[in-house]
Amino acid sequence: MFRIQAAMRISVMLSILSLLFIPLGQADAHAYSASYTTLTLTKANVGMTYTLDELSVIELTEGDANKNGTLEQEEFDGVKDEFLALLKKDIQLKIDNVPQEWSQIESYALKREGNATKLVLAIDFPPVLASQSIELTDNLYLSDKVTANYVDLVKIDYGKHNSTSALSGKYRVWSMKLADKDYAALRPDLQSQADADSAASGGTESSDGTEHASGWYSFFTLGMGHILGGYDHLLFLFSLLIARQTFGQYAKMITAFTIAHSITLTLTVLGMIDVPAWFVEPAIALSICYVAVENIVRKKVSYRWVLTFLFGLIHGMGFADILKEMEIPKSELAVDLISFNLGIETIQVALVALVLFPLFLLHRWKFSRRAVMAGSAIALILGAYWLIDRILATTV
Repeated sequence: MFRIQAAMRISVMLSILSLLFIPLGQADAHAYSASYTTLTLTKANVGMTYTLDELSVIELTEGDANKNGTLEQEEFDGVKDEFLALLKKDIQLKIDNVPQEWSQIESYALKREGNATKLVLAIDFPPVLASQSIELTDNLYLSDKVTANYVDLVKIDYGKHNSTSALSGKYRVWSMKLADKDYAALRPDLQSQADADSAASGGTESSDGTEHASGWYSFFTLGMGHILGGYDHLLFLFSLLIARQTFGQYAKMITAFTIAHSITLTLTVLGMIDVPAWFVEPAIALSICYVAVENIVRKKVSYRWVLTFLFGLIHGMGFADILKEMEIPKSELAVDLISFNLGIETIQVALVALVLFPLFLLHRWKFSRRAVMAGSAIALILGAYWLIDRILATTV
């Protein structure tokens, strides 16, 4: 009997502490490499604009020769041909299952906006005709030695209609078949882009509804990947859960966190609030430190749902960082946001369900208080590291 109890305690400790070692492999939380692709279909051509963050270019090319964390123009000039070849290999557009050549590159340069620098690539491809299919595949980072949580947020404009998709994880292909009626509604060229955008409304699907189905599911999987790759969010969740509480307290706490981050995520993506990253990212790290300290100094926690709600508002802004730069069409916005949120909640609920029973067993152990303090101390160290690192990053 003693051996069985000892084995159970060891398994409990391993289950709980395994959550702590998730962040150790990557100190920089939110290490998402994000690109934004816009495909504009007209009767004259298919225009593709591809935007990628500066850090991703540095990672994929090792082009930061002076190691200052930025890509100067001279450094970019030294690797631009190599990087273009990589993009050609990993990003492919097919029309009616025929791969298209990158023969009409309109622009390819670094674009600086304030403190942010991005690579912007614009290409023209031949037009898609009625009843033909179009397919975009993005395998960037998929086979490279550099590991990153990569997502390509794709927006497709065709006539008065538009659609969205998130290419991430193993789901790297978007496709649609251009129905006859959709082709008839295409603009003759790109000159009337502004007029078309202002007139865009109504359905975002082609006649077979393919994009709508792939669109919501792609944002659902993006939400799941975003929470799994957001090690700071996972560590915050761990810090909240490890303290001894009743099932009712756990339920209130998770509900409060869900409501809070859903509010600020939605408001941020809608553009109704815009809190800068230099505040949000350190505040997320600070939330981990605060909860960890509370776990250490207080044997019994109460009303944690209030604290969770307040910090959840901050975490919601962090969840939104990857979506707020994407101009999601109004007709797609509700579905995409709900799908993204559901993806986050699916993983969150699954993780909570996974640890509740081990936590129950842990708190029946006579050394449970020491285990809570040890786990919280590790969380505090990691949170403090991220806090200092993010503050320094904003002051450089």
